[in-house]
Order: sequence, then structure tokens, then C-alpha cells
Amino acid sequence: MMQLKIGDRVALLDELWEATVIAIDAEEITVENDDGFVIKFDAKELIKLPEEALQVSAVDLKSILREKETTKKRSYRKKPKERNAPAMEVDLHIHKLTPSTKGMTNHDMLTLQLDTAKRQLEFAIRKRIQKVVFIHGVGEGILKLELEYLFRRYDNVKFYDADYKKYGLGATEVYILQNTTD
Repeated sequence: MMQLKIGDRVALLDELWEATVIAIDAEEITVENDDGFVIKFDAKELIKLPEEALQVSAVDLKSILREKETTKKRSYRKKPKERNAPAMEVDLHIHKLTPSTKGMTNHDMLTLQLDTAKRQLEFAIRKRIQKVVFIHGVGEGILKLELEYLFRRYDNVKFYDADYKKYGLGATEVYILQNTTD
């Protein structure tokens, strides 16, 4: 049996697949392929590649590394789910807004929910947050109607039912139009 050491280049038996040994634990060899995938194999599954094929002068290696560092452009691309996700969620369920509803009338609870919604909407407008989802639940629909009345008082706001898959019928998404002349 061959003796492998960390840094050796190996190939997988019966496959056109090469990797570098990064860890050895008894008969279990951990390798990393050129794409950065780390996989564990039994030592019997690997073949050591000849070192002559790997020899590169230190000067060549440094110039290659320098070239990679200068040409590598970092780009950030949002994942589709992130792009569609609202920047802000406001849960208006009463148990999320107050530790106890003891002594509160239905009117008091509705007022607390609407005051919270207005405060959060004003905050989003000030901070130029474009999307806000207000989670109001289904219930009897009174809070939803009051929220729609509140949102209609703003010229720079459009609102519609939020994503059904995520929220069901219990949320409203608000889109805040940004004024570009500010």
C-alpha cells in the first residue's frame, strides 16, 4: 500500500477526478478537489499522482497568485429569495405588542396595534425602507380594514396582500415609493 501525506495529489480509482490530501486519519483520507469540495475516502480508493506533474517554480507560483488576486472581482449577487424578501416585518398580533391584555378593551388593543403600525410605517418612510409586511392575522378582519384605511392616507404608499405561501391571508405588504428628489 502507498504512503500518503498531506499535500499529495491523488486521483480516485476509475474516475477522472483529482484532489489534494488535506487530512489523514488512519485509513480515512480527507481530500479537497480543485473546486473546493472536501470529501473523505478510504485509502484503498485513491491513487497517488506522480509529483513531477506538479512541479512549478516559486517564481511562477507567485506570479500566478498575484495575477489571480488582481483580476479577481468580488461581486455580490442577492439570492432570488433575498431579493423578494421584505426588508421589514411588523407583527401586530396583540401578544407580540404587550405582555398582558388584562384590563384592555378591544378598542384599546386595536388602538395599540394601529399606533404601532403607524409608528413603524413612519420609521420605514424615514429610513427609506421600500417594503414592509404588516402581519395582522385573519380574525374578523377589523384590523386589516383599519390598516387599509391608515395606508390610504399616505400618497407615497401602495399596499396589497402579502405572499400567500408565507403569510396566508393574515398579512399586508406595503410598498413605499421613494422620492428621488430628496
